[in-house]
Order: sequence, then structure tokens, then C-alpha cells
Amino acid sequence: MNTTENAYGLWLMVLLNSAFFIFFAFNFFKPQSRRDWRTLGLYSAFIVALFTEMYGFPLTIYFLSGWLTEKFPGVNWLSHDSGHLLEMMFGWRANPHMGPFHILSALFIFGGFWLLASAWKVLYQAVQRNRLAVTGPYARIRHPQYVAFVLVMFGFLLQWPTIVTLAMFPILVWVYVRLARTEERDAENRFGGVYADYQQRTPAFWPGWRGLFKRQS
Repeated sequence: MNTTENAYGLWLMVLLNSAFFIFFAFNFFKPQSRRDWRTLGLYSAFIVALFTEMYGFPLTIYFLSGWLTEKFPGVNWLSHDSGHLLEMMFGWRANPHMGPFHILSALFIFGGFWLLASAWKVLYQAVQRNRLAVTGPYARIRHPQYVAFVLVMFGFLLQWPTIVTLAMFPILVWVYVRLARTEERDAENRFGGVYADYQQRTPAFWPGWRGLFKRQS
């Protein structure tokens, strides 16, 4: 079987995988506001760019082909497995799907989706009661949904890094931080001192070891 001929140009796979992971996030995130839709839209652009290179056209492989061929001779860089660049470059070439980067990638991706689903449930209940979300993931960080999207995207970068997604990632993180700050100003106007107290005792994006393992009252 000639894997080179079948590795790319699979645009149906691009469409199906993009739709699956976007719908997966949509189902857990359930956007309501314009800010929510913008958050999901940025994530969706990242996912489409990722799967376009994974199954459609390997822009990164073509761009780096000279350097890759020189540094790693004997590797068929147009095969699908070779697109797992970190696994190939660090020597785990037998089955990249069982390599450490791929396993770590899966942990980040599934962990991100778990956090997204957990955060949405708490946020939905808080909105229904016109209260501030302060339990579940919100007891540890103030913006678990933004963190969840970053975890998922970082997981995909470990699995299949590309020039486009590597360039997009820090920009998307920066945009998510700005969206989070805007969200905080809205919460301050709405909840006043209640949010100020919550903000003082709860980190924005990283819980630290004490916050990670603290018990909820």
C-alpha cells in the first residue's frame, strides 16, 4: 500500500474531524452571548487549520522538507505517521500513536473537554439562579472555560504541531485573556463586592497546588 498517496488530500476527513471536535466543544460550551460565540469561533479556526494540515495539505511538512530530510534521513515525511513531528524527531518512530507526546496530548485534550463540561454545568446553574459561579472548577480558577479551550489546543499542538497552529496559539491565548478581563469587568459591575471578594481569593487561570486540592465547603 502506498501510504504517501493516501496520507493527504483527504478533505472529507478534514470536514468530518473538524465538525466532530467543533460540535463536541459546542455541546459542552453551549455559547449564548456574542463573547461565547467569539470564543468558540477562535477555537474552531484553530481546529480547521489543524485538520487541514493533518489530512488535507501538509504545508508544514513541505515548508520544512529540506531540513527534515537532511536531519532525519530515511523517513517518509509524506506519510501520515510522520506528521506527528515531535514523535518522529525525538526517535519514537515505531508507532507515534503510542508515543509519549501522543499520550500526553490525549490527556490534555480529554482533560480540557472534561473541564469545559464541568464548568458549563456550574455556570448554567448559577445563571439560572442569577448568582455568581463559585463552585466546582470556579472554586479553583475564575475562568475554567477559557483554560479548557487552551488545554485542548495545546494538546493538539503536542500531537500534530504545524506552523499555522503554532502561530495561532499564542494569539488565541492572548485574545482569551482579553476576553476574560472584559468578562471580569462585567461581573464587577453586576455583582460588585461579591465578585471582588471572589476575585481576591480565587486565581484567574492557574490554581496552584493548594487551590488544586482544596475542598469545597
